[in-house]
Amino acid sequence: MSMTTVADKAALFRQLHARSGVFVMPNPWDAGSAKLLAGLGFEALATSSAASAMSMGRTDYQLTLDDALAHARAIVEATDLPVSADLENGFGHAPEVVAQTIRLAGEVGLAGGSIEDASQQAGEPIYPLSQAAERVAAAVEAARSMGRPFTLTARAENFLNGRPDLDDTIRRLQAFEAAGADVLFAPGLPSLDAVKTVCSAVAKPVSFMVGIPGKSFSVAELEAAGVKRISLATSLYRAAMNGLKAAAEEIRRDGTFGYLSLR
Repeated sequence: MSMTTVADKAALFRQLHARSGVFVMPNPWDAGSAKLLAGLGFEALATSSAASAMSMGRTDYQLTLDDALAHARAIVEATDLPVSADLENGFGHAPEVVAQTIRLAGEVGLAGGSIEDASQQAGEPIYPLSQAAERVAAAVEAARSMGRPFTLTARAENFLNGRPDLDDTIRRLQAFEAAGADVLFAPGLPSLDAVKTVCSAVAKPVSFMVGIPGKSFSVAELEAAGVKRISLATSLYRAAMNGLKAAAEEIRRDGTFGYLSLR
C-alpha cells in the first residue's frame, strides 16, 4: 500500500513549480492511462475536462461537478503522483460556488486545480474582469483554508472564445496574479512571441497547453520562452483513439490484424 499522503503529493506539486526548468504534466483520461503515464516517469498529472467527458461518451462541459470529482478521484487514487484538475469555471458563476468547488477538490485528494474565466454563456463567453478576479480570489481563499498546499491555476480563456486580445489576456492574468493565483494560464496563445510576452508580464509560473496544431511548440522552445509547466489537453486521448480507430478500420476493411505488430 502506498505511504504517499495527500499532503506529500501537494507539497511535491508545489516544489515542481518552484524549481528551475520546465516540467510536462500530461493528461490521462482514466486510471489505466494514469498508471501508464506514471510508469513512464512523469512527475505530475492533470485531468482534462474534454478528455474526461469524451471518455464517458460526452462532450466538453457536459460533466457535472460530481462527475468531474469522481473522475479526478479515480486518477488521484491510481498513482502516487500529484494530480491537478481542470475544474472548468468552477461549475457556477458566483464566487462562493467556485470556493466550494475548490474545497471539494481538496477533499478528493487533488494537489491543485484550475478555474477559468469562460462563462459558457452565449453573448458573454468571458466574465467581466472584475467578476473574474473576484472568482479567482474566492478560489484562492478556499485553497488557503485547506491546511496544506493546493496549487491554484487561474485561466484566461480569451483565445479559445473568439477574443484574440493579447493585451486584455495579460491584464486578466495580472489581475489573477494579484488575487493570489499560484499559476497563470492562457490556453490558445498563437505564437511563441505571445508566450514570451505573457511570461515576461507576470511573476508567477506560467502554464502552456500543447494540443492545437500550429499553436504547439517544443519543450525546449517553451522553456526558453519562460514557461514553467506544459499540459497536453486532449492530445493523448485523441492519439489513443486514432490508434483504436485505425486498428478497427483495418479489421473491418481488410479482415487482418496488422495492428498487433505495433508496439
